[in-house]
Amino acid sequence: MSGFVRVSKYIGVVAAALLAAAIPAGAAPPERVVSMNLCTDQMAMLLAAPGQLVSVSDLASDPRMSPMAEEAGKYQPNYGRAEEIYLMQPDLVIAGQFTSGPSVAMLRRLGIRVEVLPPAEDFQAIRDELALVGEWLGRDEQAATLISQFDTRLATLSTATARGRAALYYANGFTSGPATLAGAIIETAGYDNIAADYGIETTTALPMELLVMAEPDRLVTGAKWPGQSRSEAVLDHPALVHAAPGLAEVTDRDWVCGTPYVLNAIEALQ
Repeated sequence: MSGFVRVSKYIGVVAAALLAAAIPAGAAPPERVVSMNLCTDQMAMLLAAPGQLVSVSDLASDPRMSPMAEEAGKYQPNYGRAEEIYLMQPDLVIAGQFTSGPSVAMLRRLGIRVEVLPPAEDFQAIRDELALVGEWLGRDEQAATLISQFDTRLATLSTATARGRAALYYANGFTSGPATLAGAIIETAGYDNIAADYGIETTTALPMELLVMAEPDRLVTGAKWPGQSRSEAVLDHPALVHAAPGLAEVTDRDWVCGTPYVLNAIEALQ
């Protein structure tokens, strides 16, 4: 990975850390926290003290997308609108990098503290973001415990066993290379990523012809949502049936966010 990619990859985390550093030392932990992003929902639910988190996004209760759907039912849902969140009277709002910009801007204009968390693209970023959210919530010790548990289980799942070559293939014919969280998942599970054969490092389109010619031992696709998008039709192409002897439909809820739940995705591949 180039130095530019490494630097740009963590710039969001560094910026967030600088914002956190601006908070006065010894400030009391927030008492009413709202999360408005699927991935920050999980971080907040894992770390918040009882009664500290008051609302998570509506996506958090969708079992197709959230590994904590049952837990999310304990909290008031929000739909990412600044007006509804303001009325909850939060003293901290946690948003994702791609959360609605106008909502974030309006909340800040209204005097609400908003912290923005970028997507975690590898295991170290997961550790860093657990620590950062723990700092925002005043739950540093709980974050340290989660990081330790994450590392312990990751060590047990990391394997030197070569399981062959794998291909990741999603809607619109996209794939993910080694410099992505999905790439780290399949590598840790013991597979070589065919995207690297074509110089693909991040997430981009991969012609189906190249995928078939690579003859992967395992094909991992995104879960299909019938009736939602024609972009998923490529996943029904008959060539994919013969592209690899094994087809593992990705459980999106374990893959979509950079949280400790990615360990479930690794375990499922093994």
